[in-house]
Amino acid sequence: MDWETQPEIVQQAYGYALQGWDLAREWLLSPAAWSQFALLVVAYLAALVFSRKLKPILRTLLTPPEDQDNIIASARRFVMLFVPLILPLLAYAFTGMGESITRSIFGSGEVIAFGKRIFLFLAVRILVHRIIRDPFLKLLGKYILIPVAAVYTLGLLDELSAWLESTIVPLGNMSFDLLWLVKAIIVGSLIFWVGRWSNEQSSSFIEQQKEMRPATRQLAVKAAEIAIFGAAFLVLMNILGISLTSLAVLGGAIGVGLGFGLQKIAANFISGVILLLEGQATVGDYVELDGGEAGTIVKTTARAMILETFDGRWIVVPNEDFITTRVVNYSDAGSANRYEAPFSVSYDTDINLVPDIIETAVAKLDFVLNEPDKPDCELRAFGDSGIDFAVEFWVNGIDDGKNRFTPQVLFAIWNALKEHDIEIPYPQRVVHHKGLPPGA
Repeated sequence: MDWETQPEIVQQAYGYALQGWDLAREWLLSPAAWSQFALLVVAYLAALVFSRKLKPILRTLLTPPEDQDNIIASARRFVMLFVPLILPLLAYAFTGMGESITRSIFGSGEVIAFGKRIFLFLAVRILVHRIIRDPFLKLLGKYILIPVAAVYTLGLLDELSAWLESTIVPLGNMSFDLLWLVKAIIVGSLIFWVGRWSNEQSSSFIEQQKEMRPATRQLAVKAAEIAIFGAAFLVLMNILGISLTSLAVLGGAIGVGLGFGLQKIAANFISGVILLLEGQATVGDYVELDGGEAGTIVKTTARAMILETFDGRWIVVPNEDFITTRVVNYSDAGSANRYEAPFSVSYDTDINLVPDIIETAVAKLDFVLNEPDKPDCELRAFGDSGIDFAVEFWVNGIDDGKNRFTPQVLFAIWNALKEHDIEIPYPQRVVHHKGLPPGA
């Protein structure tokens, strides 16, 4: 091809290409380039040999016995998760030593530095895909950490940071650059993830303190949650360089505006704190509300309590209702409660025998308590079709949902009456006809 007949811009591009090819050929054929390639290969092979030797030793040292579940065992299992990083990190370290050698001898080390950054990128990729298990951290690693590592590997991180820092986003009287925004997102995500993890650990520790009252445990959990996330917010503001004084004015204005619209939420939050302090209703209590809803409290939140009915439905009840309305608390599971089972016998029965028969039969049931009182069979009324009795009995827990004590007591009453040939009456009526003709 005759390049002299081509347009001027094509001739210039061709000239630049020739110059670039000459420089690349000269550089690739230089001892500095080949020595860096050779050191990269040597560093990788050395890392491969060392990692194959170290991995079995580390797994033996870090694997605790299966039945061991203390802090040291947990720490050993956690450290063992990072064993796959040995190969890329060793390669990175050996390549770093090779880079210092080539720079001291030839005054350059771009090739081996690029290889070192590749090993670091591989370590980041293994960390995200094989080691991190938390879904939130894995999401951050996939969409933030890996792209940043890729840009760093290509040597463009400084240029990208400079461009982000020079791009200003105006927001009214305020302005910020994109680099500050990216840092805020990353740092904020990490700080609040640490806060969430710390809150889970503290909640788990507090829930294990069985000597504390359930209400006290709930209050301690909420207090720890507020303290942890409050501290996380303050740390984030300090890192980002945001003055809390400026936020105070803005927060006051927002607080006044939201105060009128969020009165119910504030009332429910304060009511929840009062309930936790007084311990009138907490997780595990079986309660009946003024509106007729009844169930076991399975969860408490800052806004409401969640009741689970005997048929598995969940009812969300605002905390304020527990303060301003009448609530019957049958106490938590494990406390004694009294119930009664009504029944009737025929008028032909010797009713003096009935109490002893029924009390003896009900007392044999394994869930019926003798304290604070034994089963007590009482005569209630002389009904239309039979004589009405009721047996009172004490049990642990609530006669609803899983337990269903009363049906078992009624079965015991039925069997005891049948065993003693005592008839359970059915409705009977006597009808008198007046004004009928004689002989009808």
